[in-house]
Amino acid sequence: MQTFLHGRDLICDLDFSREEVETVLDVAFDLKRKRALNEPHALLRDKVLAMLFFFSSTRTRGSFEAGISQLGGHAGFIESRTTQISHGDTAKEIGEILGRYYDGLAIRHVEWGKGNKYLNEAAKYSRVPVLNMQCDDYHPFQILADLMTIVEKKGRDLRRKKMVVSWAYAASYQKPMSIPQSLVLQMPRFGLDLVLAHPPEFKLKPQIMEQAQELARKYGTGFEVTDDMDAAMKDADVIYPKSWGAMNTTEDEKVGAEIIKKYESWIMDERRLALAKPDAIYMHPLPADRNIEVTDAVIDGPNSVVYDEAENRLHVQKAVMALTMS
Repeated sequence: MQTFLHGRDLICDLDFSREEVETVLDVAFDLKRKRALNEPHALLRDKVLAMLFFFSSTRTRGSFEAGISQLGGHAGFIESRTTQISHGDTAKEIGEILGRYYDGLAIRHVEWGKGNKYLNEAAKYSRVPVLNMQCDDYHPFQILADLMTIVEKKGRDLRRKKMVVSWAYAASYQKPMSIPQSLVLQMPRFGLDLVLAHPPEFKLKPQIMEQAQELARKYGTGFEVTDDMDAAMKDADVIYPKSWGAMNTTEDEKVGAEIIKKYESWIMDERRLALAKPDAIYMHPLPADRNIEVTDAVIDGPNSVVYDEAENRLHVQKAVMALTMS
């Protein structure tokens, strides 16, 4: 167990070592047990977390607000459009000033090419931990919750377990690619054999793919890329189909929508679920485009763990806040 994470930022999944992530999981499981038993755990009494949103949220806002409150602290919700950011406040000023008002600064900024840069700039000038509630490159708290859920369902020893991270069709908008990018970085460190499936236009960032492949080599895990969703699903233990945008092919929204439209057949349905192992778990960060991205029968079926996954956002976020803000 790594016992000193005080003051640390969590912006990229790799900001915490594998051993530090294991510490987060240990603390998260303990806090989940305490909540189940109604045991008080006000580890952050009188601490205040600033939550700055450039992008709307349901689970992220709810879980961070509830989490800091359960730890004895308070959340300050800040919607960027209601601030002076649009009139000149820079990331430096946000880091400097909010870092003096608050004990932690959590930011969600997913705009392509801007979000991660903004978080790192704010962190450079903040005297308190900066926590990434999702940017254009990474979504570390979602992936910590995913990892916690997989451990709950499949056990601590994940070696030789096959996890499929697949693109899925969704026409609502070009969704961020932060979740698949974080998944391919984090999961090899815990022994999962990864298969990444997507149409040719939906490649992840080259530098992140290089990192993921290097991590797979380091930890002796499989890492395969395919453009065949059906082939990917065969004998899978964990299935994670999720839409993301074609921003590495085009940043034009109209062109991107036309590309997405070509792949309506990439839906997670009962036929594809049957290709996986009988006890495979279906995961999704939510919200899902029902009967477009995934059928009701799959997301509401016995293999789905999406609500346990959503709950675990609360516990891993509390763990990181307790470890970094105490």
